[in-house]
Amino acid sequence: MSSKTVNAQGYVADNHELDLTRLLGELIDHRVCIFSCTLLFALCGLVYALFASPVYIADAMVQIEEKQQNSLLKSLDQLSPAYSPDSSAELQLLRSRMILGGTVRALRLYDQITPIRFPLIGEGWARLTGQQPAILRLDTLTLPPAQGKAMSLTITALNNGKYLLEGAGNSIEGTVGKLVQHAGMTIKVRELSAPAGTRFRVKQATQLEAINALSQQLNVTEQSKESGILTLSLTGADPVLIARTLNHITQSYLQQNIARQAAQDSQSLAFLQRQMPLVRSELEQAEERLNTYRKQRDSVDLSLEAKAVLEQIVNVDNQLNELTFREAEVSQLYKKDHPTYRALREKRQTLEKERKRLNDRVSAMPTTQQEVLRLSLDVDTGRAVYLQLLTRQQELNISQSSAIGNVRIIDPAVTQPAPIKPRKSMIILLLTLTGFFISTGLVLARAALNRGITSPEQLESEGINVYATLPHSEWLSNKTSLGGKSFLRYYIRHKTTRVPFLPVVRPMDIFVEAVRGLRTSLHFAMMDAENNILMFSGPSQDCGKTLVSTSLAALVAQIDQRVLFIDADMRKGYVHKIFALSNEKGLSNVLSGKVAFDDAVQTYTSGNFDVVTCGQYPPNPSELLMHGRFREFMAWASERYDMVIVDTPPILAVTDAAVVGSVAASTLLVARNNMTTVKEIQVSYGRLQQMGVKIKGAILNDVVKSSVSYYSTAYDAYGYASAQNENKEKKTC
Repeated sequence: MSSKTVNAQGYVADNHELDLTRLLGELIDHRVCIFSCTLLFALCGLVYALFASPVYIADAMVQIEEKQQNSLLKSLDQLSPAYSPDSSAELQLLRSRMILGGTVRALRLYDQITPIRFPLIGEGWARLTGQQPAILRLDTLTLPPAQGKAMSLTITALNNGKYLLEGAGNSIEGTVGKLVQHAGMTIKVRELSAPAGTRFRVKQATQLEAINALSQQLNVTEQSKESGILTLSLTGADPVLIARTLNHITQSYLQQNIARQAAQDSQSLAFLQRQMPLVRSELEQAEERLNTYRKQRDSVDLSLEAKAVLEQIVNVDNQLNELTFREAEVSQLYKKDHPTYRALREKRQTLEKERKRLNDRVSAMPTTQQEVLRLSLDVDTGRAVYLQLLTRQQELNISQSSAIGNVRIIDPAVTQPAPIKPRKSMIILLLTLTGFFISTGLVLARAALNRGITSPEQLESEGINVYATLPHSEWLSNKTSLGGKSFLRYYIRHKTTRVPFLPVVRPMDIFVEAVRGLRTSLHFAMMDAENNILMFSGPSQDCGKTLVSTSLAALVAQIDQRVLFIDADMRKGYVHKIFALSNEKGLSNVLSGKVAFDDAVQTYTSGNFDVVTCGQYPPNPSELLMHGRFREFMAWASERYDMVIVDTPPILAVTDAAVVGSVAASTLLVARNNMTTVKEIQVSYGRLQQMGVKIKGAILNDVVKSSVSYYSTAYDAYGYASAQNENKEKKTC
């Protein structure tokens, strides 16, 4: 998306937030960088996939069945919906320290034994080269703490089942299968299978650390909701060890479940054994009271009505007793607000109402019948309770002797043959895509953040006339470049000594051809100028103004015109180094009155034009330029030469250029492609205009032929000229 505005000069400016064509061109120009970065990431992924230690997974399956119920609880199915096992508590139980701690202790998982190999790639290289895995297993290991941390030992395998133990400044030789005790250390090696010289690092973590590490590797899930089927998985680098560990976890879980069930039966049995003598004693007492009363009343028998009421009362009491047992069992499973618990309480209320009704019928009977009925009820109720307890005792004895719990191991732990990590193809693909997107993103970000000028249209849209676009000279860049590029913008560093002068060394260079076009444009542009003084300047360093101005001076001299080149940069001027001239007598010496005008002029014979160097660097260059002697010198030069070209310091850095521009009839600003910003040119342009400097326009220098500017019309000519030059060079050869 773009919008267009009209600036103060009447030019249409295209305000692009994002130029898709330019960004696409940047991607094409940096395709080598993108490809290299992508390839680098792909190679990193390949190396990681090859050298990373494989991770295996072992899995097992456990079923949680409905808990076994005794005869007193079997009738609960009539009062509550079908029971489904609650697996959430079992999931937590499997990951508890009670279960995992036993496995850690039994398998000594707190012993950390690792072969000492080359960092990062040692393990992978040993695996790729087919080396047998080094094995070290311990039966006993006790290490004294060292400054609050566990001591680290080094075990080196020797020949004939021997090993060298090193640690805490001690060196002890031991034998496999024999206990070694020294300086608070106790160790017994059970198995050592490794070539002589193989070294192992042995550390001992705390039990809690080992449990936490095992818990992170263990995963327990329920296959489906309320299914009671649990899937256990354990990951690790040792396929044998993880299978053993997972099997031990499932067996420990099974054993604790059986032990818990047996413990419940034992508690119930102990309770019954304490209650049965009391119930039997109460039964005997009730029988004795009934027999005694009958003897006193001459064997009074119950009427048919009383016998019926008695049977009903005994039945109700039996049901109440059963409810008591049920409530005791259900209270261990449910809370009081559970529907099953509420059903039991409602049934108890119904039975108690029925008992009260029967008691009311008994109250209406004769006194003798009431007493006999009461005594008979005590006997029958006591007998029923005793028989219930006896039956329950027998059930518990059978259940205790054959306790199997409600957990069943369906599938024992088995390690899958193929490792789950690393997923080689996926890693290589992801890293390749990552490299591509990172490199592409960096290129696009750099292009989006770079505010440098990339086309002459950017300057022309601001009302600044562009006299020429000068292409990048690859040959000169290879000869002089000392720097590179930053992420946000270009920075250029080049040599200032032994610099080849392009118009002389390579007169057919594409850059020189473009400067010839500039020479033609300036020939007509300066016809109506007040004088023949042409000033070159730029917003900042390294915009290429010295290269452009010196090249123009040489090319103007080639058309038989007298040219004087003045290096007005009395701060960092280096033109004398390019032309291999003396800098003892230069502009600073002329302006200070130490040297006459004629004495400061030197001839650069290779270019056939005269040069005034900057001279010795003065402490006050701006003050010297503002002296009247500078105007006198410029008038003298203008009279004696057809063209006077002046190279000045950067405008935004110092004010020297504005002072020089006041005596020059023509001024050109040099901007470097992709480095100088439009804002810098605007500020420089405005600053010179405020000083009354007559600006002809700007020159876009160092334009690189790229996909961004592929359709630039200027490049057609550059390419044509370049092809012509190559043909000429071949013919010359």
